[in-house]
Amino acid sequence: MPPSSGTGKDDAPLTPRAAWVMVLALCVGVALSQAFRTVGAIMASPLQADFHLSAQALGIFSGAFHFAFGAMQLFMGIGIDLHGVRRTVLVAFPVAIAGALLSAVSSSYLVLVAGQALIGVGCAPAFLVCTVFIARHFPPASFATVSGIVLAVGGLGMLATGTPLAWLVQAYSWRAGFLVLALAAALAWLAIWYWVHEPASAMPGKRESIPEAIRQFGALFAMPHTLGIMVLGAVTYAAFISLRGLWLGPLMMERHGYSLVQSGNVALAVSVISLFGAPLFGRLDRDGASRRRWIAICCLGYAGLFALIAVLHSAWLDIAGMVLIGVLSGFIVWQYADVRGAYPATLTGRAMAVFTMAMFLGVAFMQWGTGVAASVAAAHGGDPLTAVLGTIAVLLVIGIAAFAWLPAPKPESPRS
Repeated sequence: MPPSSGTGKDDAPLTPRAAWVMVLALCVGVALSQAFRTVGAIMASPLQADFHLSAQALGIFSGAFHFAFGAMQLFMGIGIDLHGVRRTVLVAFPVAIAGALLSAVSSSYLVLVAGQALIGVGCAPAFLVCTVFIARHFPPASFATVSGIVLAVGGLGMLATGTPLAWLVQAYSWRAGFLVLALAAALAWLAIWYWVHEPASAMPGKRESIPEAIRQFGALFAMPHTLGIMVLGAVTYAAFISLRGLWLGPLMMERHGYSLVQSGNVALAVSVISLFGAPLFGRLDRDGASRRRWIAICCLGYAGLFALIAVLHSAWLDIAGMVLIGVLSGFIVWQYADVRGAYPATLTGRAMAVFTMAMFLGVAFMQWGTGVAASVAAAHGGDPLTAVLGTIAVLLVIGIAAFAWLPAPKPESPRS
């Protein structure tokens, strides 16, 4: 039988074992979300060939998932507050399955983009439910560590969109890739349905109406430190996922002449290395102002690596740079811990929703913007990939400046 609670009572707190079983089941949804958002790196060239897509159109295709994902975060946060983790993710995830099936049978570019948007809506609560679940059922001191483990386990989905997806697409077609992901998403839904059962005590005693819940988000945006946190949040994950999820394949194939499977091998290597980053940085987490300083330092190094790949044209140096980016991307878990400590406990779920919204709208904007940069560079005889990577580096520097110079949370900000 699935673990309904830690003690057998529906309103009893979860035991540590039951909490871990449930959070790992939720990780299956995160893994599928990671897989869906990184298919572009392998499918980019086949889709360009089939639908005659420009670099800008390719950016819109990949960005559609992230725009829909980000735009739905506030609504998913409200859904979690009103209806709980389990019900929210079980209602949303079938939309992702439908989107994958629509993408697999799409006969036009617009239908393909619509499928990506549906996948984004369906995957929208995947990581958010994990962060809220961890905040509710794990000690505050463990938040960064457990979140790092969730990111690592969820990152296994990226492994599927490396060599395995490249082989499948090369042997069959990109449509087969979407069909396999749709089946995997259905299995993920069943795992969550079977294993995840929050106790009644985790639900708020007094439920707000939807208009009241929406108004509560205004309290977050009224806080002066929110803007800096969200601006940096909009570019850090976006940088990694734009590289791994969209431009890695074109970079290796167009700049260095790699085959689809060889590019998939590089994507797999970057993905495997990135799995170790989040748990490592989670264990190294520091509190308060010290954490914020290290976030800015790591992000500067991150931007520098993108700038180097932009100007270097050696395959091995580019691969080494991408591997280092994969490891360093683990510092993003510190940003979630920063959000966890910057707001009162009553706003934790909504703060996570707003931060996740900023992250994924940032991905959508960056993938669209880098597609525009590539098209403009190509039209003027420049190197499109240099323009893409240089644009990412500049956006990271802007994010660091906002994080460093805009107001920071007060040291006495409430925590729990």
